[in-house]
Amino acid sequence: MSRILVVEDSRAQSTLLKGMLESHGFEVTVAENGVAALDAIARQPPHVVLTDLLMPVMNGLELVEQIRKRFPRIPTILITEYGSEDVAAEALQRGAAGYIPKRRIETDLVPSLERVLGIAKANPRHQKLIDGLVTNELHFVLDNDLSVVPHLVSHLQDCVGLMQLCDETAQLRLGIALSEAMTNAIYHGNLELSSELRNGEGRNWFDFALRTAQEPAFRDRKVHVRASLSREAATFVIRDDGPGFDPSTLPDPRDSANLAKSSGRGLLLIHCFLDEVVHNATGNEITLIKHRDER
Repeated sequence: MSRILVVEDSRAQSTLLKGMLESHGFEVTVAENGVAALDAIARQPPHVVLTDLLMPVMNGLELVEQIRKRFPRIPTILITEYGSEDVAAEALQRGAAGYIPKRRIETDLVPSLERVLGIAKANPRHQKLIDGLVTNELHFVLDNDLSVVPHLVSHLQDCVGLMQLCDETAQLRLGIALSEAMTNAIYHGNLELSSELRNGEGRNWFDFALRTAQEPAFRDRKVHVRASLSREAATFVIRDDGPGFDPSTLPDPRDSANLAKSSGRGLLLIHCFLDEVVHNATGNEITLIKHRDER
């Protein structure tokens, strides 16, 4: 059972979140502020921390920073109030694994937790680094099956770890960005599902996607993932077999008007967690580059 630590100073809100999560099978503990949360993590580390932004003693942004420093393997998801979406980008820069606007908790909370948990709880990185490894080239061809994405992401995270390109928190965030890009390639690329449908339908959207994946026009399309890793950088190229789109029409992921949308949130995660993000002219391929962190 996955353990979730909810950090929320409002008893009414924490009770609501606790009940919602427990109804989906999560084990939930509650802390009323950031200091209490750090104590709770030290006693029994959760799999994910879900924290409010505005709290006494230590606010959500400060808690995100402290968790990254002291517990780098534990991902943190921030809950943002209406009008505070601009803070989301800062939270991601400080180390958050994601954010959820409060008005979208009912539809987005559980799917967001499941995506992060799928990456955070995947096979742990290798304990022994291969000192003689200089470069690594990989090529995968995937069906439109989301269940394989966490396993591939975990393998790519292991490869990045072997190259010692970044710390564990950055590896987790890289994994989230890769998962978002692969998910986009399946849903928006191969299955040609619109962002508007995803923003409005919640979990019904996932059921619709599963049905679409079985249709003759879409079921044979693949996602192609190439990775090129060295001691200085990791480059990931993700291409789908869909018709593509005009990349110039993509909304600005940092525009506050787009931050509350599920599709806009995924784009922001990708741009915040990678050093370079490039789309090809056809719009069916994205290149993600992560440079070696300064030590």
